[in-house]
Amino acid sequence: MEGGGELIDPNTKKNWVPTSKHAVTVSYFYDSTRNVYRIISLDGTKAIINSTISPNMTFTKTSQKFGQWADSRANTVYGLGFSTEHHLTKFAEKFSEYKEAARQAKGKSQDGKMELATSPSQESPAGELSSPLTPVTPPAMDNINGTDDPCDITPDPRPEPSQNALAFTHSPSINKHWEAELSALKGNNAKLTATLLESTANVKQWKQQLAAYQEEAERLHKRVTELECQNSQTPVIKSQKTELNQTIEELESTLKDKEEEMERLKEEVENANELLEQRHSLTQKLQETELHGRVLEEQLLGAEQRLEESQEEQENFRKSLRTLLEMLDGKIFELTELRDSLAKLIEGS
Repeated sequence: MEGGGELIDPNTKKNWVPTSKHAVTVSYFYDSTRNVYRIISLDGTKAIINSTISPNMTFTKTSQKFGQWADSRANTVYGLGFSTEHHLTKFAEKFSEYKEAARQAKGKSQDGKMELATSPSQESPAGELSSPLTPVTPPAMDNINGTDDPCDITPDPRPEPSQNALAFTHSPSINKHWEAELSALKGNNAKLTATLLESTANVKQWKQQLAAYQEEAERLHKRVTELECQNSQTPVIKSQKTELNQTIEELESTLKDKEEEMERLKEEVENANELLEQRHSLTQKLQETELHGRVLEEQLLGAEQRLEESQEEQENFRKSLRTLLEMLDGKIFELTELRDSLAKLIEGS
């Protein structure tokens, strides 16, 4: 479903700030890693909306074509403008549906945690994503053009020649459009793959640094404990203790920054998985369009061949008619002469 995304101004908390200059696609996704539902919208490769649906969220219609909801986790308010009131109503219905699904998922998650408390837990390694985002857009969702009717490209078993010619004329432009979309997605995919590899390498490096920082922090804590146990409280020891405490604080601050950076990289990996899903969908559509174009081309060639055969048969029929007409004219002329001769004989007798 397409709409215009906006964010509330964090300074005034009143005015809306547009996040895109044109209509963008807004989709629902299921994050199997965290067992949550999300609303995600991309402007190119930038995620302008990435909101996790919670059971206490409320989607409010502020006008016939505009609605909003508050995301307490992101500490912001999202707004969407639609081209028609029908699109807004449909988005609100899906929002309520997935909010209820989020409530059920949260209940199941809590039940699962209670069961895990009595059994050995199995966790995946830190920083490793167990599954990508799964699109939950239903089959009846609006198509990419934002219309109310789903696409139906089932061909007629016996189309007329004129319909075949028209569809075949437009198929190359459709192919070019999808090829351009596919080429753009391939470029974005290559960039995201490179970014993902770089991010993975950075995550491994930061894990090593994090382990080193933790070991250093434990060592420093032990050193502080040893210094406190000493009887002599000289100014030198106090100074060393102060410096060690400052070093510990700096290491803890660095550790916190690294954890935030790891969370940001996880979000980038999730966005990359979403774009890969879109690329796969467009590839399938391109293949279907090419197959449909080949079928139409074969039908058009068959219609042209039948038309040529029909024209040839009509030409042969015209030639036969001309021959018959010539023979008929000759017979009529002979009969006329015979009539005149008989008339003269009657008059003479």
